[in-house]
Amino acid sequence: MNGKWRSGRLDRLGSSIFAEVGAWKEEARAKGLDVISLDIGTPASPPAEEVRSALAAAALEPDRYRYPGSHGSARFRDAVRRWFLRRFGVELDSEREVLSLMGTQDGLAHLALAVTDPGDAALLPDPGYPVYQAGLAVAGVETIPLPLLEENGYLPDFGAVPEAVWTKTKFMLLNYPSNPLSAVAGRDFFAEAVDVARRRRVLLVHDNAYSELAFDGFRPPSVLEIPGAKDVAIEFHSLSKSFHMAGARIGFAVGNPDVLGALLKLKDNIDFGVFLAVQEAAAAALELDMADPRPASVLYERHKDRFVRALREEGWEVSPPKATMFVWTRVPAGWTSRGFARALLEAEGVALIPGNAFGERGEGYVRMALVEPEERLIEAAGRIGRFLRERSPERASEGTARD
Repeated sequence: MNGKWRSGRLDRLGSSIFAEVGAWKEEARAKGLDVISLDIGTPASPPAEEVRSALAAAALEPDRYRYPGSHGSARFRDAVRRWFLRRFGVELDSEREVLSLMGTQDGLAHLALAVTDPGDAALLPDPGYPVYQAGLAVAGVETIPLPLLEENGYLPDFGAVPEAVWTKTKFMLLNYPSNPLSAVAGRDFFAEAVDVARRRRVLLVHDNAYSELAFDGFRPPSVLEIPGAKDVAIEFHSLSKSFHMAGARIGFAVGNPDVLGALLKLKDNIDFGVFLAVQEAAAAALELDMADPRPASVLYERHKDRFVRALREEGWEVSPPKATMFVWTRVPAGWTSRGFARALLEAEGVALIPGNAFGERGEGYVRMALVEPEERLIEAAGRIGRFLRERSPERASEGTARD
């Protein structure tokens, strides 16, 4: 495209690794390969029948086609209030402390525009989901990496953040359970994070999109469970993964009413909210979860157990994730993240995401999504095993391994 019609902001976004891997997959298919997609975390299952029925019925109502409003329908926000109380034991004011979103990505991408000014800074997890940095780039906000290291359980060391960084930081973003790391955090950690935010006078933003996808009996907490958290924190939730509503594009933010009010004011000027029939379906999903829980975590836990066991049988010692729909693991010796991902796709048709797409500290790792049917996951593990046997570490220094 001619640069005359292209904003310089786009250059600050970086490349979309998901689109790039998508292009790799098309190349592989063009060569006749059967591609197994472990790259995108798109749920393969549809929402529950009750949820789809609620959507269909609402879509037939003639009054559902008016502008919905950015705040969210009273019905949806009240369902969020009731679900949040049941799930986390936290009381919310549905008028001031709940805001509907077109998925959490919508809220996260627009947050910096609502609460910062150019020249401000924000602390972002490294590795972390790419949309975090994209929102800051558009807003002209400086990104400061918050290192997440395997040896620390992928939890940040707040004490290692320099004083000068805290002085210019407007908000810090955390994400547990984590995409891409699959790491989890407990109440003690969130109590520390809330205390740090209060003392440092920064907004604490928690992306809790995977709160319902944890394994082995663990129930991820909300940061709002910590007394006084609403004074300094907001939290994002999604219906995409836990309720299989990814294509419906709906989520919500809860917490500090001043911050949510700022985000609402921005959204009032750039969109008119989520289709009312989708909000009706989302309310039905939350109500169904309260009355008859069918946790998606059961499906992904089974996928996790089978896939990790199959990879280990193939000789790749992968640690099982504690939550989410992803496996985050080191690449075999001798490979870079990108080199391994591309060579594996070219040779065996298995697509995954190189870890450095999620930040500098993601180099040396890859992320694999557990979204394919079990038989395809087992087949993917077999193809990966064959690739590892046929591609020695010595060859990893050749060709695409150096990408």
